[in-house]
Amino acid sequence: MDILWFVLGLALMIAGAEVLVRGASRTAVMMGISPLVVGLTVVAFGTSAPEFAVSLKAAYAGQASICVGNVIGSNIFNILFILGLSAIIVPLVVSPQLIRFDLPLVILVSIIVFAMSLDGNIGRIDGIILFSGLLAYTVSAIYGSRKAGKAIIGSPSPESLSSPTPFSIRALAINLALMVVGLTLLVMGANWLVDTAVRFAIWMNVSELVIGLTIVSIGTSLPEVVTSIVAGLKGERDIAVGNVVGSNLFNLLGVLGLSAAVSPLGIDVSDQAIRLDMPIMVMVAIAALPVLFTRRLVSRSEGVALLLYYVVYTIFLILNVIGDPRADIVSAGVLYVALPITALVLVIRSAQWAKTSAAAS
Repeated sequence: MDILWFVLGLALMIAGAEVLVRGASRTAVMMGISPLVVGLTVVAFGTSAPEFAVSLKAAYAGQASICVGNVIGSNIFNILFILGLSAIIVPLVVSPQLIRFDLPLVILVSIIVFAMSLDGNIGRIDGIILFSGLLAYTVSAIYGSRKAGKAIIGSPSPESLSSPTPFSIRALAINLALMVVGLTLLVMGANWLVDTAVRFAIWMNVSELVIGLTIVSIGTSLPEVVTSIVAGLKGERDIAVGNVVGSNLFNLLGVLGLSAAVSPLGIDVSDQAIRLDMPIMVMVAIAALPVLFTRRLVSRSEGVALLLYYVVYTIFLILNVIGDPRADIVSAGVLYVALPITALVLVIRSAQWAKTSAAAS
């Protein structure tokens, strides 16, 4: 029965996210908000709504490890798995806006969150600061879109937003109802998912952090998976990349920020998360930058590399949970072999790109 409730909770969250994004996008367009803001906030943030619902529920229930693991695991999953798989299906061309501003911001916020967690707790003040950053980012996007007057990375498909939608009370009421239904489904699904995830952790004798890093984070990231893959197949490659970056930013500022702000004692962060998982999250975000800005393209070979890294990370988590000594071998291999080689390749490619750009100019 726990498996059934887990699957039903996951299905409700996916359906709720779809309905919520659809209603919110239509409402935004009807209210005269630019395609930039709709895409950069509503679409990317909307696909992170499951993470938001699960983490808030976990924070209220005192299951901080699930909350933290959900955010960290989702951010790692988004870049390594979703971006990697999307690039394998079709090479992804990246918008300059994403490279210049949005991804560097994700890296900066990842480092800030890591620094906040070093004392073992992301407190209410920390949470308020993070959530305020999300509000500032949204206001900045609104101002920038009105100033630029054009759509950029992360905007929904031109078919849905290229022409203004006439305002009507009936249509507005329908869209608001969709948003309410979507949020309701998300909350119900989050309750079922978190409750069954905790029972899974007890049954399998593993920590809530590991459950959050794997089962919960993958499950709540399914909307991003579907959105990015479909966008790539439709040729809307900017959306595929923008959805990942925007979702990561929302996870850190919105999901983790608000969860810490509403929790009376903040969000406790385990030693494992501080020593291993958060540094990996930061390194993954940093590694994505040179991958994206060299040739402004995520090739299939780079997609395969990203996907393989996620497989290795998952294998390490599983081996570590069951106490297999090979976990240390995998960890050492990643730390002393894979990461240095990857860093060297990225440095070489970045230098080649800089040299080519200088010659062209």
